[in-house]
Amino acid sequence: MQLTSVIRRAAQVNPKGMATVYKGRQQTWHEFVERVAKLGGALQKLGMKNGDRVAMLALNSDRYLEYFFGVLWGGGVIVPMNLRWSAAENAYSINDSGIEIMLVDENFAAMVPAIQENSECLKTLVFAGEGEIPPGMEDYEKILGASKPIGDANRSGEELAGIYYTGGTTGFPKGVMLSHRSLYVSNLSSCREFCMPDGARYLHAAPMFHLADGAASLAVTFAGGTHIMIPSFTPEGALEAIQEHKPTNVLLVPTMIQMLIQHPDFEKYDTSSLTTIMYGASAISEAMLVEAMTKLPHTKFVQAYGQTELSPVATILPPEYHVTEGPNAGKLRSAGKAVGTCELKIVDEDGNDVPTGTVGHVTVKGPITMLGYWNKPEQTAEALQDGWVYTGDGGYLDEDGFLFIADRMKDMIVSGGENVYSAEVEQAVTKHPAVAECATIGIPHEKWGESVHSIVILKPGETATEEGIIKHCHDLIAGYKCPRSIEFRTEPMPLSAAGKVLKKDLRAPYWVGKERNVN
Repeated sequence: MQLTSVIRRAAQVNPKGMATVYKGRQQTWHEFVERVAKLGGALQKLGMKNGDRVAMLALNSDRYLEYFFGVLWGGGVIVPMNLRWSAAENAYSINDSGIEIMLVDENFAAMVPAIQENSECLKTLVFAGEGEIPPGMEDYEKILGASKPIGDANRSGEELAGIYYTGGTTGFPKGVMLSHRSLYVSNLSSCREFCMPDGARYLHAAPMFHLADGAASLAVTFAGGTHIMIPSFTPEGALEAIQEHKPTNVLLVPTMIQMLIQHPDFEKYDTSSLTTIMYGASAISEAMLVEAMTKLPHTKFVQAYGQTELSPVATILPPEYHVTEGPNAGKLRSAGKAVGTCELKIVDEDGNDVPTGTVGHVTVKGPITMLGYWNKPEQTAEALQDGWVYTGDGGYLDEDGFLFIADRMKDMIVSGGENVYSAEVEQAVTKHPAVAECATIGIPHEKWGESVHSIVILKPGETATEEGIIKHCHDLIAGYKCPRSIEFRTEPMPLSAAGKVLKKDLRAPYWVGKERNVN
C-alpha cells in the first residue's frame, strides 16, 4: 500500500486528463507526476533523506498537492502546518518533529523570521508562493527546473507517511503519525463512500493542511479526477469557482455550508454541477442541513465522521439517509454507520461494551488507525488500547448500528449530578426559527455545580428572548438539559482552522480564578 502508486495509476488511466486547476495554471496527470518526481529529487538535493520530515505552511494551491506527493516520492514524511497557529506554535511543531526543510508561500513569509527565532532545527526554506522570492529562501520553480525526475523511493505499508498535528482543542498539540497503509486504506474506501466517480472534479475549498480535505483529495486522486483549488474559503470565492470550473464534489465544514447557502447572492450563481457535498469536522444542526438540502435539491449530501487518528474517516451517513420522510427518516442527526475498513465499539470507563442506546466512549479499530503520537508514548498508550483508538467522543449506537455523537467527553456538563451533553442542547436551541448558531458550555453554579449556558447568534433581522428560547427547548428536551441562561452575541464564534467552535475559548472567561474548569 503505497500512496505514490495512486498518482502513477491516475497518469496511466487518464494521462491527458487535468490533474490540477489553480488560477491560470493547469496540468495533466502525466505532467503532474513528472513535476512530483522532480520535486522529490530537488528535496533530496536540499538534504532530505528517507524518513525526514518536511513541512509546508501555505494556503491551498497546486503546489500544495505537489508537495504532498513530492515529499513521499523522495522518501520523506509530510508535516502540513496549521494555518491559524502563531509563530511560536509553528516553531513547536517544527522542533517536536525535527523539521529541517519547510515550504512556505507569500501569505506566511512574514512569519518566518519569528519561527526561525524559536526553531532549533529548521535549516532550509523553499518559497512556493507567488511573487518575489524573499531573501534566504530557495525558489520553488528554480529548484524544480534544476532537478531531473528521480525514481520513487517506494516507501509503503507501515512506514510513516505523515505527521498531522492536532488542532489544540483537546489539549497540547500532538503529532498524529499516519502510515502509507492507514491513509491508503482509508481513502480508497472514501472514494466510494464520498460518491467520487471516475473523472470527478473536486473543489479544494477547505484548507489542504487539514486531513478532512486530505481525505477527499486522495479520494479524487484514486478516481483519476481533477483537483480545483481556491486559496481559502470565502462564500463568494467558492460560488465563483463552482460556476466557472464546474466541480462535481466539494467538502465543506458546517460553518462553510451556512455561509454559502445564506450568502445574499447565492441564487445568482450556477451551482448545478455539484453532485455531492461532503461535510463533517463538527456538528451541524438539523435545521441548517434541511435548509441546505432545500436550496441545493440537485445535490447529494454525505456526512463523514472521524478524526485525524483514524486517517480520518470512521463512519459515513450516505445520501439516502439525508431525508426527513419515508423509511430512511430519523437518521439525519446520526453520523452514519462504520465504513468497511473499521469497526466501532461503545464502551464504559472500564472498557466494557455498553447496551444499545447507551452513551459511552466511542472507540474504533481497523487498518485505518494511527501508528501513535510522535514522541508521546504515554499519550499513545492512553489513546490506543489493544488496537482500539479511544476517540474522546461520547456517543451511542442505535438498534440499526447508526452512530449518534452526544458530545466531546470533555464538553460534558454535570449539573445537579446529571450529565448533560451540549450537542443535544445545541440541536434543540438551533431548531428555534430565529437562531442561526449556538454553542453550549458549562459555567460555574454555586448550587448545581455547573449550569447549562448557551451562546446564541440570531439570524439577520430576527429577534428572540432568553425566556422564549428556554421555553422552546422545554418542548424538545428534558428540563434539566435546557439552558439556564442565554447569551446573545453578534460576533462570530471562535473557530479552529478546521471550523470547529473553540469551546475552551468560550468557557475561559467564566472560569477565571478557578482551580479547575469543572465544579
